[in-house]
Amino acid sequence: MKKLTLFFLFFLILGSGLSYGQTLYRTSVGELSFFSKTPVLDIEAVNKKVGAILNAGTKDLAIQAKITDFQFPNKLMQEHFNENYLESERFPSTKFAGKIKEEVDFSKPGTYPVTAEGNLTIHGVTKPVQVKGTIVATATALQVNFSFQVRTADYQIEVPTLVFDKIAETITITGKFNLVKQ
Repeated sequence: MKKLTLFFLFFLILGSGLSYGQTLYRTSVGELSFFSKTPVLDIEAVNKKVGAILNAGTKDLAIQAKITDFQFPNKLMQEHFNENYLESERFPSTKFAGKIKEEVDFSKPGTYPVTAEGNLTIHGVTKPVQVKGTIVATATALQVNFSFQVRTADYQIEVPTLVFDKIAETITITGKFNLVKQ
């Protein structure tokens, strides 16, 4: 599955106008987490098997995560998340495909505030999003960090009334990636 995910990401970048000779940065062990805070219950999960690729020349960015790779502190929460909310058998992955807006020379070491605009797909629903983050460039890698919020209703994630007070309407998604130069 890891090879399939990386193939998808590479294909996505190729399809968006990659010309040979441009620098690619990638990882297959990026970290994506989410957090839901309510007065009744805090829920968080992390996925440390996230694939990402960035074309430094075109600034195209693609990220893909397998839903079942999100790990919860409680196995019952994980089961409910996969079966009842995200329906991971029907919708096995989440993905982002977009472009960094700012003009940044990633070959120069430094810290760059960036904004990525693109399409986020969760639960089979694709919506345009704008994500603010930071990229720290070194000679051989890019450290990417971001955080943004999504509304469960926007992605047609139904929350049963029995647990409505335990799951937030807005979920915070955080990403940490160490993309290595290829």
